[in-house]
Amino acid sequence: MLSKESIIKKLEEKGLRLTSQRLAIIDVLIKKGHLHPGASFIYKETKKKCPRLSLSSVYANINELCRYGIIKSLEFDGKENRCEGNLKEHVNLICKHCGEITDFEIPVSLNQKEVAKKTGFMITNNRLEYYGYCGECTKRNG
Repeated sequence: MLSKESIIKKLEEKGLRLTSQRLAIIDVLIKKGHLHPGASFIYKETKKKCPRLSLSSVYANINELCRYGIIKSLEFDGKENRCEGNLKEHVNLICKHCGEITDFEIPVSLNQKEVAKKTGFMITNNRLEYYGYCGECTKRNG
């Protein structure tokens, strides 16, 4: 998972300034990353510390963190993109009712280098998802 120190170190290595807004966004990603937050959620939470923050600043910072490989963006048809801080191989369990996203570690890792070598396919990133219903929604709806 993400740590504030590792994010700050990567940003400093890239020569990026550590503004109060950027640090507040990073704090939300650290504290609420397990929720796979979208930009609107991050904006709402960060605005509590930085009242002058704009939604476009949140999007710009998220894009920058993605560009430098600090987080991933999970893109969905018809839904807001979400932030993914877990860069290890895992399955995203996505509830079709409430929209909750839960990480599940893959018991056996797929070796990307081996796949690339055998197929000649240059892998740039990956994402594995299972869609269904979370435990809470299953209980509630039978």
